[in-house]
Amino acid sequence: MNQKKAPWYFLLLLILAGESVFILPFVLARVFRPTVLEAFGLDNLQLGLCYSVYGIVALLAYLLGGPLADKYPPRKLIAISLWTTALGGLVYASFPSFTVLKVLYGYWGFTTIFLFWAPMIKAARVWGGPNSQGKAFGFLDGGRGLVGALIGSMGVFIFSIFITSEIAAVSAVESKQAFRYVVLVSSAIIALVGVLSWFFLRLDKNTEKEIVLEKISVGQIKEVLSYRAVWLLMIIILCAYVGYKLTDVFSQYANDVMLYDKVESAKVGTFLLYIRPIVGILIGIVADRTKTTFWLIISFVLTFSGSLLFATGFVTNSSTILFFLSILIVASGVYAARALYFAVMESGRIPLVLTGTAVGLISLVGYTPDIFAGAWMGHLLDNSPGIVGHQQVFWLLAGFSFFGGLAAWYYHFLYKKD
Repeated sequence: MNQKKAPWYFLLLLILAGESVFILPFVLARVFRPTVLEAFGLDNLQLGLCYSVYGIVALLAYLLGGPLADKYPPRKLIAISLWTTALGGLVYASFPSFTVLKVLYGYWGFTTIFLFWAPMIKAARVWGGPNSQGKAFGFLDGGRGLVGALIGSMGVFIFSIFITSEIAAVSAVESKQAFRYVVLVSSAIIALVGVLSWFFLRLDKNTEKEIVLEKISVGQIKEVLSYRAVWLLMIIILCAYVGYKLTDVFSQYANDVMLYDKVESAKVGTFLLYIRPIVGILIGIVADRTKTTFWLIISFVLTFSGSLLFATGFVTNSSTILFFLSILIVASGVYAARALYFAVMESGRIPLVLTGTAVGLISLVGYTPDIFAGAWMGHLLDNSPGIVGHQQVFWLLAGFSFFGGLAAWYYHFLYKKD
């Protein structure tokens, strides 16, 4: 293929869209978890079940949306996904019942994945070309982390503006009203990014023709499934994504174990978001100069090591420095893995033109933690309140990190010569 290099602003807009679409279902709940639980009248298990509904719908959306990304250019698919996701924010801001909230998360499972996920990965792969896959995906995930951090900080700022009482004495009603403004502003931002994507997320016509198939055949799906890299990436992404899902617990750990108030806990969640862009950008640059597959192994080693610090009970409210150091270790591993697991598709010899189909099939297994991770974490936290439940969550993370590391090592063994 003779592709013209996409401009830098193409990647910047892809980064902006790539995180904006997940603000409502995930970013706000990660930053404001204690507030979300109180405002919607939920316990940890119920919030986890909302994520499970999202994951079940997303599972089908991955499968159907993957081939669609090989048939149509990314621009229009991504814009429509952003607009439909933003509409869900109007329902979210009304603080619906638990039943309606589950339906809303199912709706988001469709809007954020069916027209979005595979097109985003394919567009990033096109931007990176054959020699800059680590940089493309490192910058994509790191940049998404920066966008999430900035929006999280903006959310905390907006939230604090509408809190007029002393933090310790803030009422549930006041907290709920402040969070409504956060949701509405976030929805407006998502819709605006959709407009920008529609008009400016363009590839040149020759490149669009080269990366689009006239039709998707069963034979092409069988071809994708014949690659060992596809099956290994299913396992690698599943284990890495469990780690990403379980980082939702840090703001609650700050509240339950470190005894921080709601605003301080939200700031911990925001601090976590700022680690992601630094790790993504650094790992992307380093990986292209060495071996991407090797650094994927290192990412799982970091996650495993950091999770053990929490799981073994070393991190308590008397060790603030150790708390933030342990967050840094776990988050570095988790975010490095996220930045690299699609970057190794090139070394695994998966054809660019079949990227959407491959991503759809890989995601069918790799993102199943959307179904079970939140509910599993909620069950552990609700049945063992305090530090014990949190320790159990981190033992879970350590186990998945261990097996993810083994799969990453085997991938490196198979493809290290490329």
